[in-house]
Parts: sequence; structure tokens; C-alpha cells
Amino acid sequence: MKLSLAIVALAMAIPAASYAQDSTAVSNGEYPNTFSSGSANVSPFTNSSKRFNDWSISAGAGVPLIQSADMTSIKNGNGKNLFGYSAYVSIDKAITHAFGLKLQYDRGETRQGFFNTKDAAPDATAIAGRTQYDAISLLGDINFSNLLRRVDNHSPYRWALHGYAGIGTIAYKAYQKDINGQRLATEIKPFKLGSLFMQAGAGLKYKINRRIDLEGRLMYVVTGDDEFDGGGDKYSTINRREEQVSDNFFNATLGISLKLGKHESHLMWHDPLQEIYYKLDVLANKNQDIEVCKKGDADNDGVCDDWDRQLDTPAGARVDGAGVALDTDLDGVIDLYDKCVTVPGPVENNGCPTTTTGPVVETETKLEGIEFDLNSDRILPSNTPILNNAVNYINSSTGSYSVVGATDTRGTDAYNQKLSERRANNVKSYLIKNGVQSGKINAVGKGEKDLKYPECEPATKCPEWKNRANRRVYFEAK
Repeated sequence: MKLSLAIVALAMAIPAASYAQDSTAVSNGEYPNTFSSGSANVSPFTNSSKRFNDWSISAGAGVPLIQSADMTSIKNGNGKNLFGYSAYVSIDKAITHAFGLKLQYDRGETRQGFFNTKDAAPDATAIAGRTQYDAISLLGDINFSNLLRRVDNHSPYRWALHGYAGIGTIAYKAYQKDINGQRLATEIKPFKLGSLFMQAGAGLKYKINRRIDLEGRLMYVVTGDDEFDGGGDKYSTINRREEQVSDNFFNATLGISLKLGKHESHLMWHDPLQEIYYKLDVLANKNQDIEVCKKGDADNDGVCDDWDRQLDTPAGARVDGAGVALDTDLDGVIDLYDKCVTVPGPVENNGCPTTTTGPVVETETKLEGIEFDLNSDRILPSNTPILNNAVNYINSSTGSYSVVGATDTRGTDAYNQKLSERRANNVKSYLIKNGVQSGKINAVGKGEKDLKYPECEPATKCPEWKNRANRRVYFEAK
């Protein structure tokens, strides 16, 4: 039975161990697919692209102690502990830095009862047992040290706490001894429904070097069988001493793990966060020499020739982000030479209109920046540059102007009339405060009777940007 279990474990382990070697990742240079992170340096994850060793072989030996049974190993009857022996070997696969799987084979013998079965029974009432067992199990391995590691802990570590849990099949022969001698009480074959068992526990690993780990482990084995301790039939006198129906035992072991593969680091000792921090530190300390304005700035307008759309901007002219000289009123005369910056005029008249009568059309003066929030007469910070231009123009002009306020169509006529007047008066106050003579301007409110977009009646018929354009102040020459 023991030999057959060992052969099965070895047969399951050989295919897994054949994939133990891996190598450095090499990108194939192809453009990444849409399911990738977007990095140009991506390649399929295969055995040849692994960076860490992720296979190992573990072996160890220890002492099993039956704790929950009708006959126990811990101070049972004569007040002494009865020690057995155990050994294990496993093939280990790391799935991630914090989780892995183990295919494990255990073999051992427990001793329990009123005396050691190697000795004679002291009296007619003394009963003892011993159990020889073989087990194969699949265990999950959680690396708590990697899973719970603080993100600000940059120090290397050589100790790791692991947790194990799994299920398998156990086969055993339980012997019972009394004053009449020793006899086989129970025998369970492997891979039967009644042979299923569970075990769970914890282990503390110490990294000796990149190849070898030392581990102390304490496992708790739940057999699910009331006859494991050698008490005989479940209805026997011995097995009716306690109410539990599962004989369970502790198994304390000390073992080593041999890590397979040719890389320096094993996946279970790798902390991805520390690798990220290391790369960030390298980037932070690396000189990043970025060359800008390769073609220079020929016209000295502050916009590199690489993206300058006007390479011959006159000296002193203000430009936009593309290097084009500003022409606020779009009359063909740039602001540098325009004597009437906010009011369009012919080139031959230095950008000023040839007449000062009639309204100054807002769409031509391009004062579209003088807009207001809903139900507000506050001048927005974005309005001040255009109002400052209006100050310069009015001061340079001989005419006088009306500051006209307007609203959108929301609200009553009376309310909108007062709101438009407040807007016009606020703009008038700003202009006077910034140097315009009070006699050259007056404030007029037209409410909702002067819409820039008349089709916005009611306001729900238009998008918000049109309603916002209706909430404005513009200038009208007297």
C-alpha cells in the first residue's frame, strides 16, 4: 500500500517538474493587442518569458500527536506523551507572489493510549494503539508576509509566514494492544470515500540562500474517522468514551525547500511593490535631458518654430498659442498696429471705423467674452482682458458710448430688465474705475428684448451656449 501511494505521487510530480526551467522574457516586437496594458514592450506569457523561479521541492520530518480521539498521544492515562514520527515530500508551484499549490505525500506513525505499544501492557485494563498512515493531499499555500507587507517597508526580508490548507486521501493501519497482545484493529485503503481527510496549518520559512529555505511547520489533520486511533469498531467500548466522530492530530515538522530554476529570485520571495519603488527611484535619479525648440524661435515671439504658424511675427506683437499675431476685432489689422483694437475698421484708417454713428455691431467687435452666469451680474475673471481693451479704445476715441446689458429669456420681463441694468452698471463702473471718463459712457438695460440669438424664445429651445451668449454686455456708439 505504501509503495503504491509513493508511485502515484511520483507519477503526478514528474510532469509538473518538467516545466521547472524558465528564462528571460524577450519581446517579439509586435504591436500590442487591445487587451494589453498599452505598453509597446509586451509579449505572450510563456515559460520562456518568466522572470522568476516558481517551482520547488520540499521535504521534512516531524512528530505527530493525536489530540482529539478516544485514545490520545498527549498525557493519556499514564500522564505521559507518546511521540510518533512523520515525514513528507512535496512538489510546490508558486502561482503568484502570494499564492501557490503543493502536491504533498505524508507518511508516519502515531502512538496513543495508556502505554507505548513497544512495551508490555502494565495491567489488564491498559489499552494502547499505534497507527501507520500514508496520505496524498493538494494544499493551497498563502504567503501572508507578501500579502500583508506594508507598502512603505522597503527593507529586504528573509522570514516569511505561510498558511496551508487542503484536502486529500489517507490510508492507514490501526493496531490495538492490551494484555493479550497486539492485533490489527482497522485498515483503510486509499482513494475511497471514507479515506478523505483535511489538513490546515501554518509554517515559518527562513531564506538561507537563493536555493534553499528552512521551514518549521505545524499542521492540524482532521481524519474524519473515529477508528484512526486504533479503538476498533466505532461502536466498541473504547470508541464510545468520547462523543467526537473524528480522530484528529497535530503534526509538527521541520523541513527544507529546494527552489528549482536558473533565475536569482523565487516568485514567493518577490514583492512587486518593492520592484515598482526601485524603478521609480531609478527614474527619479536619472537625468532626463529633453530638447525643445530644435528649430529655435526666429521671430522671438515666445512660440517655437516647431509649431509656429507665423514665423515673421513683428517685434512686440502679442501672439496666440500657434504664434499668430492677435487681431481682436478681426479687421485685418493686428493689435500692434490697430488704433481701435475692439472695433473693426479699414486698414487705411489704422483699423478704426470711418464713422461713429449707429450701433457698434457686437459680432464685429468680438466682445463675445463679456458674458455672465445665469442669474448673475458678476464680471467673470475671463472678461477682464477684453474690458481692458475696451478701456484703451474708448479713451483713444472722441465719441461716447452706451454700455448695453441683456439677458436670456428665463425669468419675468421685469426681473430681466433689472438684471440687465445691473450688468450694464457693473461694466460701466469697471470701465470708470480703470480710467474711462464717466461722461463718455452710460449704462442701458434692455432685458430680454435684445437677444443675440432670437430663436432662443423660450430658452429651452436652444443649447446652453446660445443662452449664455444672450446673457451679455456690449457697446453701442451714440
